[in-house]
This record gives sequence, structure tokens and C-alpha cells, in this order.
Amino acid sequence: MASTLFSPIRIGDLELANRIVVSPMCQYSAVDGCATDWHLAHLGMLANSGAALMVVEATAVTRSGRITHGCLGLYSDACEDALARVLAHCRRAGTAKLGIQLGHAGRKASSHAPWDGGLGLKDGEDPWETIAPSALPFGPAWPAPREATEADMAHVRDGFVQAAQRAVRLGFDAIELHVAHGYLLHSFISPISNRRTDAFGGALENRLRFPLDAVKAVRAVVPAGTSLGARITGNDWEEGGLTADDAVVVAKAFKAAGLDYVDVSSGGIKSDTRNPTTPGYNVPLAAQVKRDSGIATRTVGLISMPEQAEAIVSEGNADMVALARAMLDHPHWGWHAARVLGAEVARPRQYLRAAPKMWPGASAAR
Repeated sequence: MASTLFSPIRIGDLELANRIVVSPMCQYSAVDGCATDWHLAHLGMLANSGAALMVVEATAVTRSGRITHGCLGLYSDACEDALARVLAHCRRAGTAKLGIQLGHAGRKASSHAPWDGGLGLKDGEDPWETIAPSALPFGPAWPAPREATEADMAHVRDGFVQAAQRAVRLGFDAIELHVAHGYLLHSFISPISNRRTDAFGGALENRLRFPLDAVKAVRAVVPAGTSLGARITGNDWEEGGLTADDAVVVAKAFKAAGLDYVDVSSGGIKSDTRNPTTPGYNVPLAAQVKRDSGIATRTVGLISMPEQAEAIVSEGNADMVALARAMLDHPHWGWHAARVLGAEVARPRQYLRAAPKMWPGASAAR
């Protein structure tokens, strides 16, 4: 029986050869938002993973929207030029289509890289002011953000628009808006972080107002030929937080605003939030969103085995799967999955000798 995982799919006007996506993974290795040689090597490697689409890490739409000093950005000509160099290499050497995730870290900004503890920057460490829907810190080790004004929201919305325009200029095949993991747009939607009493707080319709405004503004400048989606939260994993029912409402609103897909993730709304650790724990959330909203759906989270990924898409729980740490552990994961599932996958010509048809050792390889 033919593999569903390795069947083609159309997302908006974007044709993908299979259902495997390299998930955006922060590298904390940029210089003032600009990509470096690390990104050249890292993304060049993953562009040959066998995935049909590779999404560049969460990329800040304003300088103050970065999580850390080392986070990638797309808010200046220098950022755009540095990323153009990396993308040119990926296109020359890789087989994957290219996407980028645009976001604003909100109250999780101005932080250390994970290997330096990941906590908020202190005086003397070049911190910057953060904004959020309400003046509630992400956790005890983070400073309280300033409550965002309507002028702040307009500034961030315009940042998303300008970054999207840069992404279109760079020729990205897909653009993804980050509306998950506790970052600014998600924090407006979640009642855990949004305690406002104005038109941007209270009922879900109000909490969704600003993120939906940003989505509509970006769609207006992204041509139909470029797939536009969003990573959303399927569950806050906090009492009184967002659930899959809320994610369906968000997905429907984003679909009506012109998005082509959603990627269902979860968690990250507070520093002490703990996600489940069962393999594919977001899959039931994605299945509900796909079923009840009708938008193309991708899922992510503890997906590591080819048979697991195949079951997710063949059983109709999601249209695509995104892998992160599994790709870091096995940068040619898609090649391995194709071997396991009896499928074919694109490889660079230089590596064709490692294909099963040309290498007897393939059956014994990982």
C-alpha cells in the first residue's frame, strides 16, 4: 500500500512532495537578528532531510520582539541580506521548499539563551522593555512586562507586515505566524495572560481581536502564491486556559481571514507549565481542529518514528507532521522514513549513492 506520508499535498498554491515538515527551531546564534554561518550549515543540512518543507526558526518582526540577543530577526535590511545568503545556499544544495516563522516574543522576550539558563535578562545584561496584554510576568524570574497600548499593537502589527514583505522579497514559499508557546499573539488569546478589561480582553472574541488584526494585515501583503499559515495553541495545559474547543474557534477565524493552514502545538503560557510527555500528545488536538474547522492542519510534538508519522496522516488526524528534535538527532530522517515505508524521496545528486537502490548497506543503516 502506498504511503500517505509520502503522498503530495497542496497547501494554498504551494505544492509539496510529501507531508513531512522540518519544524522551526530556535538556534540563538544570530548577531543583532542577522543569520550567521551557523544558520548556513544548520539550514543547509536540514534542507536535505527528505522533508518537503523546511521552516526557518521563529524570526522576530521587531528588534524588541526577540526572545534573546541571539534570536533571528527580519526587521532590517541587514537581517534581510544575511538571510538571503543562507537561503541561496539552501536552494543550491537542498531539496526542500522554504518557509519562515514570524513572531514577537512578548513577555518572554529579553531572556537568556537556554544554555545560559533561559531566564530574564537582568540589569547589566543589556535587557530591554517587554510588552504583553497585561502586566503579568511570564514567571517569578522574569520582570513584569508593560501592558501593551493600542499604539504598541499597531507597531507590532506593522512589524509583522514589514517582515512578511521582506519574506516575500526573499522568495519564501511559505510564511507562518507564531501564535503559540506563550509569545505575544498567543498571550493575547489566552485568559491566563490576558486580564484586560477593554476591547482586547474578556471574551474570546475580544482576546482574538489583535492577533486577528495582525493576520489580516499580513494576508493583505502576502500574495496568493505564497502559502500563509499560523502555529496555534491547542491547549494551555493550565486550569482555566485555552482548550481544543478554543483552538477550533481560532482556526475558523484565521481560515476566514485567508490563512491556508494551521500548525497545532500547545503549552508555553507560563514558566511552570508542563506539557504531557506522551508521543504525539498534540495529535488529538490537531484532529479536532482539522475536523471542526476544515482548515489544512499540521501537528508537532514528540513525533519521532516513521510508522507514527504515517499513522497520523493516514488516519486523517492531520494533513502534515512537523518534526524538530527528531530532525536534529537524525538530519536525514525523511530518507530513513522513506526506506521504512517503501517510498521514494528527493536527495541531492551527490548523495544518490546512499539510496537503497545503489547501496546494499541501506537495509542495515539506521
